Amino acid sequence: MRRAAALLALACSLAAAPGCAPKTVTVAPAPTAPVFPELVYPGVPAALAGVPAAVTHEVAWQSLQAGDVRAAERTFAAALKQQPTFYPAEAGLGYIALTRKDYQGAVEHFDRAIAADPAYAPALVGRGEALLPLDQRDRALESFESAVAADPSLTTLRDRIEALRFRGLQEDVSAAREAAEAGRLAEAHAAYERTIAASPDSAFLYRELAEVERREGKVAAALERAQKAAALNPAEPRNFILIAELYEVMGEDLQAMDAYGAAVALEPGAGLDARIDALRERMAFAALPAEYQVIESSLTLTRAQLAALFGLRLDDLLARAPRRNAVVLTDTRGNWAAPWIQTVSRAGVMDPFPNHTFQPTAVVRRSDLAHAVTRALSLIAAENPALAATWRASRRRFPDLGEGHLSYPAASVAVESGVMQTADDGSFQLQRAATGTEALAAVQKLEELSGRKPR
Repeated sequence: MRRAAALLALACSLAAAPGCAPKTVTVAPAPTAPVFPELVYPGVPAALAGVPAAVTHEVAWQSLQAGDVRAAERTFAAALKQQPTFYPAEAGLGYIALTRKDYQGAVEHFDRAIAADPAYAPALVGRGEALLPLDQRDRALESFESAVAADPSLTTLRDRIEALRFRGLQEDVSAAREAAEAGRLAEAHAAYERTIAASPDSAFLYRELAEVERREGKVAAALERAQKAAALNPAEPRNFILIAELYEVMGEDLQAMDAYGAAVALEPGAGLDARIDALRERMAFAALPAEYQVIESSLTLTRAQLAALFGLRLDDLLARAPRRNAVVLTDTRGNWAAPWIQTVSRAGVMDPFPNHTFQPTAVVRRSDLAHAVTRALSLIAAENPALAATWRASRRRFPDLGEGHLSYPAASVAVESGVMQTADDGSFQLQRAATGTEALAAVQKLEELSGRKPR
């Protein structure tokens, strides 16, 4: 109370001095409990402490905390009239505007104080408070951070800053995800970049941005983001799954296998077995001769290609078949398919010609395919007689193939088993060249009937 009385006396003497405004400055009683305890007192810097406006400013603040907002406003204005460069009073007027929810007006007052002293913490805090209701969170956060840098004693503001960062992160992540789901990839990309700048150690942000970049076609950039996510959180299998998928897109199958392996090690049974198997088979396929790789797209098929197709895709079945004695072939030495030609010949699926030639470059007709299919079906039937009962008992009718033809039994069994198909008119077309697609489909069906999962 002695301090308030002294301020009153000094304010009155200032009011009576020559050149002062005729109105006197009324001092509010010092409040026992501030009405606005959340407001930061706009203290007077040492350079301004001895000026008359400093006393008037103190009176204005006491009026504000006593709840007399109008008197406080008049008194802050009086301090500025006494000394227009007394920027703490501008901050005081900013707080007056805050109490009235005039947020834009508050920002203007605080900006003027900050223009006079960029490190004036009370105005920086007040501006942050005014910017939040104006939905300018990023600017508010920047203002709060500047305030703490200027005055480290504002410890309670640090928690506020962290809460704002977290809330802002949540809002930005939600906005980024919404934009990504709606297909607004550029918007999502920008939103994720902002969140990463605010939280550079959040692994999930890098992973989600990588997903957006993959959809944008920026595969290399996406891989870099995914690898960053894995480095930040090496215990999250989704990071490694994404890395593997991106490597697959880039055709780097070996690296993809390694990444899938890392994901499985973290979470066994994560449903990746099928992907790993498919990748392994693709790698094996890529290592095969070019003659084999073009089978699916070939309009015609050679005997060497058919032998390789049966030998590779039905290897388990052929390995279990009763073996013939070594087959002597005079024209397969050095042929790319020689190992598979030996396999199918010894299993009895494809026969050499009487002159001991295999003729690996000869074109396969549908009749040839039907005979090879039927012999493979015989091996399946030997292991599963019940499965073979239906196709053995049925006799399919063909408009272009009579039952007395030597190839009729093979054609009938091949079609009744579902391994081969007829033309739209039901004809079998014995002499037509078999396509690679037909041969591949037949072998896939044979795999299924043999109990092996088709590849």
